[in-house]
Amino acid sequence: MPALLTAQNCRDNIHLVVGAGPLAASRCTKSLEVSARPILIAPEHDDIHFSLAKRVEDGSVIWTKKDFEDSDLTTLGREEVDHIVDAVFVTTGSKHPLSIRISSLYGPLQIGITTSGRGCKLASRIRREIATLLPRDFGAAVDRLGTIRRKIWEEDKLAELRQGQENTQLEEEDEETENQKHTFNTLVKEAEPDPELARTRRMRWLSQICEYWPLKRLAAISDDDIAGILNAYRRNSHSHQQSVQQAVEAIKARKGTITLAGSGPGHASMLTVATHEAIKNAHYILADKLVPAEILELIPRRTPVHIARKFPGNADAAQDEMHELALAAMKEGKDVLRLKQGDPYLYGRGAEEVVFFRERGFQVRVLPGITSALSAPLFAGIPVTHRAVADQVVICTGTGRKGAAPEPPSYRKSKTVVFLMALHRLDALINSLTGGEDTVNVRKPWPKTTPCAVIERASCPDQRVIRSTLEHVCRAIEVEGSRPPGLIVVGAACEVLHQLGSDKQWIVEEGFKGLDQTPDGTNDLVALQEVRDQSLLEDIQAKVEAKSEVVSDVSMPVPTVTDSRISS
Repeated sequence: MPALLTAQNCRDNIHLVVGAGPLAASRCTKSLEVSARPILIAPEHDDIHFSLAKRVEDGSVIWTKKDFEDSDLTTLGREEVDHIVDAVFVTTGSKHPLSIRISSLYGPLQIGITTSGRGCKLASRIRREIATLLPRDFGAAVDRLGTIRRKIWEEDKLAELRQGQENTQLEEEDEETENQKHTFNTLVKEAEPDPELARTRRMRWLSQICEYWPLKRLAAISDDDIAGILNAYRRNSHSHQQSVQQAVEAIKARKGTITLAGSGPGHASMLTVATHEAIKNAHYILADKLVPAEILELIPRRTPVHIARKFPGNADAAQDEMHELALAAMKEGKDVLRLKQGDPYLYGRGAEEVVFFRERGFQVRVLPGITSALSAPLFAGIPVTHRAVADQVVICTGTGRKGAAPEPPSYRKSKTVVFLMALHRLDALINSLTGGEDTVNVRKPWPKTTPCAVIERASCPDQRVIRSTLEHVCRAIEVEGSRPPGLIVVGAACEVLHQLGSDKQWIVEEGFKGLDQTPDGTNDLVALQEVRDQSLLEDIQAKVEAKSEVVSDVSMPVPTVTDSRISS
């Protein structure tokens, strides 16, 4: 049978009992009854309860004669659970500073999992999995919601005291029972005079927030939200409906968020789950010009999209425009997604945007993307590292700041170099790679016979790969034309799986073969279906032949296997 969280197998567990009075004695007794090992934490000068003194004397309770220290929670437990105590019982009273201090060490949100003694390691794993599903710092949201609840309760109680409706003191212990009567969820009419029901109106509204708001929105609740909710729900509000509207407006005043996400090389299946979720949940999307249509089609129709107007000579102005659009949307409380090609931090100006938004008071979430610098060579059958061929990979840009040509890397036989954003100045790049030796920086030129490959529109249906050498690649692009965006891979790794041949200056491969291709270029699924179809035909033919032998006087045509496929 499933066990309640409070029903635990405590055999040999370490129970830390803080205090020395009657309640501490009772807690120690209960621990001993369930075969736990209680450790009493109390200074030596404390007046220890007589029953506790007896148990300390007979050795059933260990008395650590000192004041409580935070480290006791993580040093006095069992070795098999990293010395963390299994349970803590604080018996000094709820208002005692020590009680408040110990409870604050655990935080407002605690998650417990039990497997009823059938797998403590599994219980720990389940607890971690659940914790990772919650928004970050969710405990702070619990604190803030608790603040709202406490203030609402105090205001209502004080108002009752002032009106003479209550003669008792303000006691927090009444809170749960006071607000959870059977009438708690009764419909409250607009002009209803019943003070008992009207008093619970705000508390019920808070309960509905906790029940129905998304956890991410609850985690983002701010002090301004709290003030807005409280101000909107003062006892003298104009009406319940007006109060709701005021509270909604207060929540809308929150600051928006900004997310930078990489859309990968182009194929929709290369999009990360995190980025896909961001696309579905964003209020406003600012996309780079080169984000493929397959990715843009995933954006919900309700979500407005702005495509960067970047063209030669306008890159900086377009970037500034994207910044301003993002700021304007976030000031309206919108969650903005800045959708970039590849990975945001790999020649994507991602860090510059993070700095820009941070300086204006916005925290930025950055989601990685699969970069074409590594995925495009893979789709072209080029292992950028290969034992005894290539032991290092260098990723370079072909275009520096303000269009200047960056310094090319020095030649090394076992080096693979991937150049991004370089096809528009390929002639200059090849000349600098194969040019004379740089005596200042001791840079070795690359041999013109070095294999290379130009990969354009990687993972898109119109992907193209041009395999050549540094000597002939410029001529190949001149003849075949350009199909941006593209990159160039240079190094011996280009010939590990594909040989150009001595009789060819370049070869062209058209089309994206997909993710289900076998190394010889065939499709695994198609090949498997052909085998199954062939087997099915042979099985039918065998059965027909067997039936022909039994019913010899019936003429029955026997199909011949002439095609690998039959219709259903």
